[in-house]
Amino acid sequence: MTQSRTVELEGHLIDSGTMQRCFGAVMDLGGSFDVERFDVGKHETEESYCRLAVSADDPETLRAILHELHQNGAVLEDPSDVELVRAPADKVVPPNFYSTTNHPTEVLYDGEWIDVEGIEMDCALVVEPEPAADAGEGDRADASDAGNDGAARARTKTLSAVEAGDLVATDQSGIRVNPPERPRSGGGAFGFMQGGVSAERPSESTIREVAAELRAVEADGGTVMVVAGPAVIHSGAGDALADLVAAGYVDALSAGNGFATHDLERSIYGTSLGMDVETLEHPRKGHKHHIWTISEIIRAGGIEAAVEDGVVTEGVMYECVENGVDTVLAGSIRDDGPLPDTITDAVEAQDAIREQARDADIVLMLATLLHSVAVGNCLPSTTKTVCVDINPATVTQLLDRGSAQAVGMVTDIGTFVPTLAEYVLEGDEGGGAETGGDESAGDGSGGSAEGDA
Repeated sequence: MTQSRTVELEGHLIDSGTMQRCFGAVMDLGGSFDVERFDVGKHETEESYCRLAVSADDPETLRAILHELHQNGAVLEDPSDVELVRAPADKVVPPNFYSTTNHPTEVLYDGEWIDVEGIEMDCALVVEPEPAADAGEGDRADASDAGNDGAARARTKTLSAVEAGDLVATDQSGIRVNPPERPRSGGGAFGFMQGGVSAERPSESTIREVAAELRAVEADGGTVMVVAGPAVIHSGAGDALADLVAAGYVDALSAGNGFATHDLERSIYGTSLGMDVETLEHPRKGHKHHIWTISEIIRAGGIEAAVEDGVVTEGVMYECVENGVDTVLAGSIRDDGPLPDTITDAVEAQDAIREQARDADIVLMLATLLHSVAVGNCLPSTTKTVCVDINPATVTQLLDRGSAQAVGMVTDIGTFVPTLAEYVLEGDEGGGAETGGDESAGDGSGGSAEGDA
C-alpha cells in the first residue's frame, strides 16, 4: 500500500539548489513526488515556497525519504509540537532520538518555534523547561511539562552529557532545519559552498581575501580560532603565526601536545624535532631536544610558568600566554610527556574544544587533519572555515564536514602562513610569495602528518 506525506519548503530554494537536492533524494530512494504548489520568489530578497506530496511503496522507504528532505529544510505540513521523551538514565537516550545536523535548527514547542542553542552535529536535542516548572511524572513528556511562559530553551547535548530526566527530542516531527542559503552578495572567497579543492587555484588572491576577512572579524570584535599542527612549526611558519597572535589576530588556539612541544623546543633549543628550521641542520643530540623541552616545562610547572620564569621567551605559545589567548591542547595516545597543559582526558578535551568552536566566527585549520576534524565536528555550518594542507585528500575531508562558507587550499603551510601574516599585518602592499601547489611542496613538511612529541 502506497504511503504518502506532504512537506513544505521555504527560502531561496532555486539558487541554493534546495529543490534539486530534494527532488534527487526522493527519486534516488525509490519514491515519487507531486509538486502541489510552487511560489517562486520574483526578486533577490523574496523567498520561494513549495508544497510537495511525497509517496513511497512502504513506510520504511517513506521514512528514509522524509529524513533526507528534513536535512534539506523540509517540514511536515501542519507540524505538531516536538515529541519529547525523558532520558531513562545518565548518558542514555530514548530509542529513535533525534540526531542533530550542524545547520541552524528550531523546535516547535508549546506552539512556538524555538531556536536550538549550541548547534552541533551528531548530538541529542534537549528541551529545557523553565526552572520552576514541574516536570510531571512518567516516561513521556509533552509541552505542558515546561510551562507556557516562553522561558523554555532548546539546546544540543552530546550523549555523554545527557542526564537522567532530560527531555530528549525523538523522531523529526516539530523540528525544522535551516540549511545555509546562497548569500545575496556572492561572498567572495567564502562564497556559498565553494567546496572545490585544487592546487591550481590562484592562491595569492585567495590569501588576500582570507586576510581581509581576518581583519574584518577582528574589527567587528569577533573571534578568530586557529587549529594548528606540528608542521606549522617544523616548516618554519611558527614565527609568522606568533606575529599574528602578538598583533591580536588570534583569539583561540586549538592544537595538540606535538605542536606545543615543537614550538617550545624552538624557543629553548632553536630546533623543531631536533632540526634547525633555518639551516635544516641536525645538531648533535638534537633528537632529544623535544623530550628535554617537555622536562623543562614540567619542571617549571607548566607553559605559563615557564614564560613567567624566562624559560620560554618567544614563539606561538609564548605569545599566547603574553596576550591571553584561549588555548586548548588536546592529547593523544602517542604523546611523549605529555606537557602539563595537555588535556589527556578525551571527553574533557572535546568539551574544551567545543566551547572554543561555538564562539568562533572564523576558523583557520592549518596542516592538521586530526585536530581539524575534532573542531569541525563542533562547528555550525554557518562558521567560516579555511582549510590548508599540502595533501588534497586532507583538504577535501575537512571541507566535507558541511560548512557552507569554506575555503580550501592545497599548498605548503610553510609558505601560506607567512604570506597570510604579511597581508594581514601590512595590507596588500607587499608582493608575497607564490603559493601554487607545484612550486610549494618544499620538503613535504607542509602536510598534516601528526608527528609524535
